Amino acid sequence: MAEETPLIPDQRRELLIKLLRGHAVLSVHQLTEMLGVSHMTVRRDIATLERQGRAVSVPGGVRIAGQLHEEPSFIDKSTMDQPAKLAIAERAAGLLNDNTTVYLDAGTTCQALVPHLVRHQGMTVVTNDFTTANALMGNPDIEVIHSGGRIEHANRSAVGRLAALTLGQLALDVAFVSTSSWDLTHGVTTPSAAKVEVKQAAMRSASRSVLLAGSVKYGTFGMYRVADLTGFDTLITDAGLPPSVRTALRERGVETSFAEAGTDEEHTRKP
Repeated sequence: MAEETPLIPDQRRELLIKLLRGHAVLSVHQLTEMLGVSHMTVRRDIATLERQGRAVSVPGGVRIAGQLHEEPSFIDKSTMDQPAKLAIAERAAGLLNDNTTVYLDAGTTCQALVPHLVRHQGMTVVTNDFTTANALMGNPDIEVIHSGGRIEHANRSAVGRLAALTLGQLALDVAFVSTSSWDLTHGVTTPSAAKVEVKQAAMRSASRSVLLAGSVKYGTFGMYRVADLTGFDTLITDAGLPPSVRTALRERGVETSFAEAGTDEEHTRKP
């Protein structure tokens, strides 16, 4: 879609977004023909749109950042991206110590931390997740506190004001918070209003807040905002996050750890 008069970069990027709205995903080759520019120019535009949280690169191309209207159910999430979740949990386990109180948010990534918890002594685990509580039920060496609250059946968790009030009465050493949607522009979001105050209450009660977020969830956003990425002390994700997003996280001052099973982890520290 070449123009007789070349577009300035901002105009070209707006056109790129318009094209993505019509196609959802486009390859770099397709965009070079549609925009009438070089591969290098397209890749630079994609990197800029990623930093703005408006698009997400995929192998060989780009997709538009999308709004999440409904979170996947527990059953759906339990079969998705297992290697990445295990790698994230292994990295997060490095933050655990004996005789500490930790919060595990609802979600299968946080649940992957359970096998690591049993290796420590004097642990107290606070959670709003029924699957996590059930997994720890048979271990008398770990004290378990469930938040209570309104049951969200699809995700097997407790949400809402009652759960948030319980968390507000506790002093946590570290809160591991999960998310199904995150990006640089919107931060951590959710399509469920009832989850927001629970996550925020856990973060307020904790000396340290850690976001566990898979790279496949990056570039989506929900209606309700939980926190900026800079509101967390650490973000742990997997190595699938695109290089341009890694750079943007570093520039934003987000302390990030990238985990990949079987390899050393790469760290990006706050300045």
